[in-house]
Amino acid sequence: MPEKKFYLTTPIYYVNARPHIGHAYSTIAADVIARRHRLLGDDTFFLTGTDEHGQKVERSAAAAGIPPLQFADQVSATFRALWDRMGITYDDYIRTTEPRHIEAVQKLFQLLLDRDKIFLSSYTGQYSIGEEMFVDGPPGTIGPDGKPTETITEENYFFRLSEYQLPLIDLIESEDPENRLLIQPESSRNEVLSFLRGNVAEATDRGEVLELSALGKAYVPGALKDLSISRTSFKWGIPVPGNEKHVIYVWLDALINYLTGIGYGSDNPADQERFNRYWPADLHLVGKEITRFHCVYWPAVLLAAGIPTPKSVVANGWLLFDDSKMSKSKGNVVRTETILDAFGTEVYKKQFPDSTKKEQDLFGADVLRYFLLREIPFGQDGSFSFDAMITRYNADLANGYGNLVSRTLSMIEKYFGGLIPEGTVDPELGQRLEASVVLGSQNFHAYGFSNLLEILMASIKAIDGYITFHAPWKQAAVGDEKSNADLRDTLHTAFESIRILTVLLYPILPCVTAKVWAQLGLGDIEQAAKSGELNNLEWGGLKPGTKLGALAPIFPRADKGLAQVMIDMENPTSTPQKPEHPKPSKFVDETTTHTSAAPTDPTDPAAAPRTSSLAEPAPGMTVGGSYAISTERPGTPSHTEARASGVFANSAARSDIPDTPQIVIDDFVKIDLRVAQIIVAERIPKADKLLRLEVDLGYEKRQILSGIAEWYTPEELLGKKIVVIANLAPRKMRGLESHGMLLAASHGDDGKPVLATFAEDIPVGSRLK
Repeated sequence: MPEKKFYLTTPIYYVNARPHIGHAYSTIAADVIARRHRLLGDDTFFLTGTDEHGQKVERSAAAAGIPPLQFADQVSATFRALWDRMGITYDDYIRTTEPRHIEAVQKLFQLLLDRDKIFLSSYTGQYSIGEEMFVDGPPGTIGPDGKPTETITEENYFFRLSEYQLPLIDLIESEDPENRLLIQPESSRNEVLSFLRGNVAEATDRGEVLELSALGKAYVPGALKDLSISRTSFKWGIPVPGNEKHVIYVWLDALINYLTGIGYGSDNPADQERFNRYWPADLHLVGKEITRFHCVYWPAVLLAAGIPTPKSVVANGWLLFDDSKMSKSKGNVVRTETILDAFGTEVYKKQFPDSTKKEQDLFGADVLRYFLLREIPFGQDGSFSFDAMITRYNADLANGYGNLVSRTLSMIEKYFGGLIPEGTVDPELGQRLEASVVLGSQNFHAYGFSNLLEILMASIKAIDGYITFHAPWKQAAVGDEKSNADLRDTLHTAFESIRILTVLLYPILPCVTAKVWAQLGLGDIEQAAKSGELNNLEWGGLKPGTKLGALAPIFPRADKGLAQVMIDMENPTSTPQKPEHPKPSKFVDETTTHTSAAPTDPTDPAAAPRTSSLAEPAPGMTVGGSYAISTERPGTPSHTEARASGVFANSAARSDIPDTPQIVIDDFVKIDLRVAQIIVAERIPKADKLLRLEVDLGYEKRQILSGIAEWYTPEELLGKKIVVIANLAPRKMRGLESHGMLLAASHGDDGKPVLATFAEDIPVGSRLK
């Protein structure tokens, strides 16, 4: 029976500046998925790369004083070098400036022309340079990147996207797994379907005739418009075949990489065989802001070309720093290299001074992999901070997994001379681990990495509790026949549990689990994965008498001062912060342009004086999700803490002159402030600071968790009209969803919140402007 194939891709990253942890987030997730499928024996192909055309790259290269290709060469090289440094196991790295890609793009464009799916016309509209796209609105409209658009009139080729409204709706709504585009999470799927269906409510109010999809869902015919797919106002792109004054729109050019990477467009029989083997893609991993490109435009182009559509698209959320989206244009991104250097040299090298640079880098990469996938439910937005990463590392890895391995193997070494004892597995613990295996597999399949790691950490605590309860040191001290048998059973059970947990952790912690596997005396974990040995997750897979490998610490403990080390790495020219306030006021700008001669690396912030930032990346070509700014001041509670408690507090009272950054009106109107009435208020068991509130917004009822239990009783809140941020994305706390945030002022040393209320009666649902 032939191997099952699995083809997955990351978004290809736009080369306007160096990579940061947002790019690493998607790439890490893809690597975990690829490792898992290889472990299962699937014929896996993992593609990543860089998108290198478009007006933004052309302008950035001009600002750096070098040709666009040289600019793209240098930035693309930094991405590839970082993935190699992190041990990312991609099978191909595609660049859109490669001849094979140019050939593939022109071939597909010509195919669409031949099928009359493209036509030539002219268009005048508002163009967002930062997002490389036309947007609706009058001159001066603010684009998705927050900057004014430019009015552009030009001759364009247009793709007949309007023909695919119903086919796309049916494709996404289909209940047939073999003939469906699966979009995850559900919020992204709903957003795409809403775009495709048009504004059904408004059309109904106007009395327009609606049509129904195959599943009987209403949509507005004609809501999907034809789409411009070429440009003539710049030259840095792939020429339209037969009409070279046009270059193919960067988003279409970039999307075709998924075909190019497995051989599309090539005349080589081996390439053609590879394409037929791996297409359609089983999984496109994307940032949530580019789902429309991947779930509307891309499948429509493939349908028009007669090429099968991908099987699934999974969108990850954004990484937030202090509740703000990290942004290269703001100059406040967090570089992956900072984390690799800090954990590799400041933690690992100090414990293992003879370790190689490669070992140090892979250890640092494992720490980042674990933190991002444990801390952030995949598909949702999540917060990043150096302090949180250090806390999670110490609690889960150093004190959890690492300590369990160390104490168990040390006792086997002490009491059995390093030979795995024969024994009987504890049935209760065995049952729990078997359930963890089942749940672990389910969560891997559903990309529920955070849930998976929560389950595994709970299992580690259970095994630790099992060891503490049976006290093998006491069993060994008694020394009679029964105690010796109990000792063998205890340590056999603990060892077998560690073996199974290590297999489940391997795709997420490949470097660290390799060290554990060797200490377990089981050899090379990479070879075990290739041979199928890691598929054995049943009790009894352990061979008694196996000799342990050389024992050594796995996770050296990280000092809290490491946060300041990373801050200094990010902002080497800043004044050091006091230890009690470790976060910087701002990260160094690393997306600079220059007025002097071009440096060796045009994206190096130290290479020349800063004059202005490069434009932000195009939506189809970067992982949204790692944009951040910190406006925290000494003594000010972090926005992350405020959000976690469900309260947004005004902390300006802590300073006579607030130093918050200025915003424009467009920033303010994004916040939907509404009048809400509290209809339920109750305490949450084992959560002293949290209250569970249900609020009436007029148009719907919401649950909000709020950290005000120290200052308000549930009884005094009932019936109170308050102000909430209504368009804040929901998040989970204590296993409960919190959807919204209360508005409050904060005063005094204890930061007591005072809820914003109203002196006059006002209907619920009213919007504050």
